[in-house]
This record gives sequence, structure tokens and C-alpha cells, in this order.
Amino acid sequence: MCMVIFAPIFAICAFATCGGYHGYLQVKVDCSARRPNNLSINIEFGYPFRLQQIHFKAPLCDASREEVIFLNGDFSAAAQFFVTVGVLAFLYSFFATIVYVFYQNKYLKNNRGPLVDFLVTVTFSLMWLLSSCCWAKSLTDIKAATNPTEVLLLIASCREKENRCATTQEPFWSRLNTSTVFGFLNAILWSGNIWFVFKETGWYKTGQRYPSRTSSRKRSSEMRERLYSESSFDQPDDGFGPFRQDSFTESRGNYDKQLERQASINQSQVNFSLPETYLGKAVIYERENKVASQGPAIFVNEM
Repeated sequence: MCMVIFAPIFAICAFATCGGYHGYLQVKVDCSARRPNNLSINIEFGYPFRLQQIHFKAPLCDASREEVIFLNGDFSAAAQFFVTVGVLAFLYSFFATIVYVFYQNKYLKNNRGPLVDFLVTVTFSLMWLLSSCCWAKSLTDIKAATNPTEVLLLIASCREKENRCATTQEPFWSRLNTSTVFGFLNAILWSGNIWFVFKETGWYKTGQRYPSRTSSRKRSSEMRERLYSESSFDQPDDGFGPFRQDSFTESRGNYDKQLERQASINQSQVNFSLPETYLGKAVIYERENKVASQGPAIFVNEM
């Protein structure tokens, strides 16, 4: 949310303070000769800071003519690079804000939106840092090139001791200093947003979903040690929990039922078996001095 709010504002402040700058320098030349004294010279410069194209006319005190003087230095490359990065960052921030608010589903579809956003964020972070450093160095050179002392040394009349030259107005650098500060703030803001954009990508989610190989190997080794350390099947294991104990109790109950069923079948077979017959030896029965008849005896075993 901070990125969506502050990125466009900081980008506007960065390129607006740099691109809309106009400096003004005024010097005065006082000739000791018969020419008019207190001649003021106005020097104006601004974005894109091609100082070698800025010229002004200065009087020659010992002659009745003027000379054309050009400033030194071309700092347009760093200034334009800084402003271009600011404009592109503003446009992308504005476009990203619209996507976040109105097209969130399409942004997260197939994980393409977060990946593109991550790459663009990293690119803008590097571009802001590079452009801010280049612009800070160029601003230092611009200040040196437009220093009133250096400008007065370019005027031939001011190099003569009998003439007097002075600066009546110097340029203000607060606006360009502010642009440099906003450039580095943008670099910090975009660099800090890299982590939040990275969390939305599939790379971060994949690392959270699938553990590393070392952790999986440690877990598998611990699981094997737990399995081998169990002395009986009745003790539940941490890896399986109550499911293993329920399976053992269930199998034992089925086994008991099977034994009871087999015992009932054996008992029923004993109950419905045929009577057994036994043919023994001949037994002689004596009854009151009577000879008992001999013959095989049949015993019936009734169950």
C-alpha cells in the first residue's frame, strides 16, 4: 500500500524539480576607462543543462566592442536520464495501481503478474540508484561551472586589475538539491518494495510449500528410528497415531470372532455325530446256577 501511494508522488517530485529548473546569474562589470560603468550581465540556464550552448555578451573595456562568452560543460545526459527514469516510474506506478485495484484476479492468474512486477521493481530500483548517483555528480559539476568566480574569470575585462567585477545575484540550488534527495528516496522505496513483490511470486510460495531435501531426509530418518524402536504393536506410534492402534484392535477382534466361529462349528459337529458301536468280547453271565448263553455283547453309547 505504501508503494502504491508514495511511489507516484516521489517520482513526480523527482523529475518535476529537475526538469522544471531555471537558474539565473547576474554579474556587474565596472570599467575604469571612458566607457559607461556598472554594466550588468544576465546569464540564464536550465534543464537539460547544456551549458556550452549558453552564451552572453561582455564588454571590452579597452575597445568599443563586445565579446561573446560561452559557459563550460554539457550535463544533459545525466539530467535527461534522471528525468526519464522519474517519468517511467510514475507511469508504471500509476498503471500498477490500476491493476492492483481493478484487475487483481488477472494479476494473480498463472503467476505472471507478480513475476513481471518483481522484475520491473528490481530494474527500477537499480535505475533509480544509478540515475541519482549520476545526477548528484552532475549537479556538483553544474554548481562549479556556474560559480560566479569561474564565470568572472571567463570575462576578459574582469581579468584586468584596473577593472572591477562583482556578482549581484547568484542562482538558487535548493530545487535541484531537492530533486537529488527525492531520487535517493525513490531508490530506497523501490528497493524496499522488492521483498513485498517477491512474496507474491511463485518462487516464494514454492519454497514455503515444499521443504528442503535435508529437512525431508532428517524427518525420514527420525521416522525410521521411531518405527524400529517400538517393542510391541500395542504401543501407538507418533507417526501413525490412533489409526495404527485401531487397525490392530480391529484385526484382533476379527481374529477372536473367527476363533469363536470355529469353536461353534466344532461343537455342532460333535453334537450331530452318529452313535458309536463297540463290539467287545463274549461275556458269560451266571444266574442262579444257570449256564448263561455266550455271544457278542453290543453296547450303545448314547450321547
